[in-house]
Amino acid sequence: MAALVTGIVALVFGFIPVLSVLIGAAAIVLGIVALRKNQSRGMSWAGIITGALGALASILVTIAGFILLDEIIPDEAPTPRATIAPPSPETTPSPTATETATPSPSPTPTPTETPTEPEPSPEPTTEEPTPEPTEDEEAGTASQQNALDSARSYLRYTAFSKSGLIDQLEFEGYSTADATWAVENVDVDWGEQAIESAETYIDYMAFSRSGLIDQLEFEGFSNDHAVAAVDSITVDWNEQAAASAETYLEYSSFSRSGLIDQLIFEGFTESQARYGVDQAGL
Repeated sequence: MAALVTGIVALVFGFIPVLSVLIGAAAIVLGIVALRKNQSRGMSWAGIITGALGALASILVTIAGFILLDEIIPDEAPTPRATIAPPSPETTPSPTATETATPSPSPTPTPTETPTEPEPSPEPTTEEPTPEPTEDEEAGTASQQNALDSARSYLRYTAFSKSGLIDQLEFEGYSTADATWAVENVDVDWGEQAIESAETYIDYMAFSRSGLIDQLEFEGFSNDHAVAAVDSITVDWNEQAAASAETYLEYSSFSRSGLIDQLIFEGFTESQARYGVDQAGL
């Protein structure tokens, strides 16, 4: 019941950035706890779903707000693309005044020769050079350029995986082809994006190492990028276990052994789970 109420609150306040993310996360945690305690599965799942929807709505509102600000206050005036001017015809130099004034000598008549048939000129080869891509083809269509601008705007404010950014552009109404072209042509390091995403998650919620890797893979990062990102950030997993234990105790009651089992289920090692429970006072 608590998960459902918290999820509804998160959904109602989904238009408020950040706040609804925290409330939605709390609803998800309460729903998971209720499921493990064999409480009402319907209300538990309803709380998890409404909490997730509220958090997602808050994230989308935040991103939309940043994009709106970016459109209102443009960074720089766009640089027009250069166009290739057609080659100007070569002009034949006109004779100078001196040349026109000087009479040319009359040619000495020569005996008339029997005309001969001209030799046929060699036929040109049929092999044609491969046409080079035009500037417009390399630059993409207008809709692809718009998708590329949107992709750059998103990456300025939050981290995305490649597939996650394509999904976001499709959600904004771009076609799959335009979204894919834009993401493949944007200048981005997906490994760095995974690191930024991992740091963002750690700032807002406690994770075990394996839990954070799973979360990054769920967001669309490859296993290699997810593992490398989690291993590259500085995290005290014992403190993460303690923070997670305190979060559970804020919303539900646990025995010492039950809370240890819950932390192990979340991916913490047994020693990390015991440390977390000890720090929580159980």
